[in-house]
Amino acid sequence: MAAFATTASLSQQSYPQFGLATDLGVQRNFKKEQQYWAIGHTVTANFHLTPKEGVYIMFAYHSNGKFSNQVTATAKLPATLPQTVNYTNEANMRIKQFTIGYKKYLKGAADAEKGWNLYGFAGFGLLLGKVTNTHSVLIDTVDYNVPVRSGEAHFKRLTFDLGLGWELPLGGDFYFYTEAKAAVPASDYPSKYIFVNKNAPFTGWLGAGLRILF
Repeated sequence: MAAFATTASLSQQSYPQFGLATDLGVQRNFKKEQQYWAIGHTVTANFHLTPKEGVYIMFAYHSNGKFSNQVTATAKLPATLPQTVNYTNEANMRIKQFTIGYKKYLKGAADAEKGWNLYGFAGFGLLLGKVTNTHSVLIDTVDYNVPVRSGEAHFKRLTFDLGLGWELPLGGDFYFYTEAKAAVPASDYPSKYIFVNKNAPFTGWLGAGLRILF
């Protein structure tokens, strides 16, 4: 019992510890009329306050996601002909994200040497987006109201992030992990360059990578 207590005491004294994780994966925008797939890279700094709990800072960036919308421009004046113009908007959207949150091991621990780990995490993030629109026909915005503008623009969203991860010790303080997470919009800053603004973009992520414990 004394040896066990001593070991536990030494383990507690070794905390907090720092870990760095990186992974590659795929991103999915689930929002209707804005759905696309993209690939991405995530880097996460983990501050393990105890073997079971900690905080993290995450940065992620992704490739362009492509989607299109069938939309209609309407004339501003009754004398303008035609009164409506149907066209296609081809869009590219690219997202970067910063997140700060809380991480808890549900099974295993941050420094486990055997078995496998299961953890959950939640945080608040800042989503930085860029959208580029190309219209199939030239629309004169002096004469017509358009539901989405042509050109390039940047936008921001606050997000509430939730995720679940599975982890396997590889030895030498290295861990292989897979994560599934979602970024739920927590704010709306309407942009005239985004056809769907409400609760958008609503993205999910599935990735796999390595974590090292220092």
